[in-house]
Amino acid sequence: MISCHLFGWVKYSMRICELVLKPIKPKPPMTPAQARIQGMKNNVERSRQQLKTERERQHQQREAERRRKDALKRSGTL
Repeated sequence: MISCHLFGWVKYSMRICELVLKPIKPKPPMTPAQARIQGMKNNVERSRQQLKTERERQHQQREAERRRKDALKRSGTL
């Protein structure tokens, strides 16, 4: 194991063993109201991601169409 003393930041860092050996406290189960709110939050995030993905898809589609038209203009077939 590499000693933290080699890096000179011993006072300001935690050793890996301190991070790994910390017990993870289990979360208590959510109440129905908390679960409902958490579900709503998850739905909002999922909807935002879907909206972002759809906008990007439409943007790429417009760019592809623009490039196709530019290629046709250059070839003189339009």
